[in-house]
Amino acid sequence: MPALAIFVAFGVIPLVGVLFLSFTSWDGLGEIHMSGLTSWRAVLADPGLVHAVLVTFLVMAVSWAVQTPASILIGVFLAGHQRYRTLLAVLYFVPLLLSSAAIAIAYKALLDPNFGLGAGLGIDLLTQDWLGEPVLAFSVVIFVVSWQFIPFHSLIYQGGVRQIPRSLYEAAEMDGAGRVRKFFSITLPQLKYTIITSSTLMVVGSLTFFDLIFVLTVGGPGDATRVLALDMWKRGFQAGLMGPASVIAVILVLVGLVLALLLRRLGGRDANASQMEGA
Repeated sequence: MPALAIFVAFGVIPLVGVLFLSFTSWDGLGEIHMSGLTSWRAVLADPGLVHAVLVTFLVMAVSWAVQTPASILIGVFLAGHQRYRTLLAVLYFVPLLLSSAAIAIAYKALLDPNFGLGAGLGIDLLTQDWLGEPVLAFSVVIFVVSWQFIPFHSLIYQGGVRQIPRSLYEAAEMDGAGRVRKFFSITLPQLKYTIITSSTLMVVGSLTFFDLIFVLTVGGPGDATRVLALDMWKRGFQAGLMGPASVIAVILVLVGLVLALLLRRLGGRDANASQMEGA
């Protein structure tokens, strides 16, 4: 009951409130006026929404493609029992302890073409206009996002690998399987549900990227990194259009829900089972 009460108070009620605001006209300060489907029509007819959706899904797909392999490899490595790996696990986890805004400020300073790391070390490759070119800015966003969140997903995979029965590896070793064969034939299949869980967190979490992108690029250059969450903020707090901003918020919730359900179905009928099915 306490958990249900907290969920209703901080999840259901705000969601209902946002849904209500999507049918109103409000500047955030004055009176709220009902406007029917006006905000929905305006947002759905805006070409900027399509662009923001495409950028959001592109960030989602590329960040998943970068984070998943790296997280699995680091997680498998850290699942070993060597003493020094505990220290490495702590070091790898440090980026997750920092706030996204602080990380964005640090990288923005490091990548400054005039006063950043490249200029200080005299390395021409690092003195590019990283945040002024669309492709470079998008690449920087993916890199910084991956740098921050790979440690978290590595921790998930580390726990998943340590739950795999050791007997499976011993049987494979008796059959003459090497490390690569054991990785692809035992580790990856046994991590199926861990991968689905991690992917769900990545995909749904990528829909809420705001502070990091806001500090790094503010959606620029142009609209190259203008994701849905940033588009929502600009409409609501810069333009004072809380109705359209609430429409985007509802769209984000629906997209996240659909993606989470689709990823859950990928797990099949045993999605709730442990990966220790080989035990």
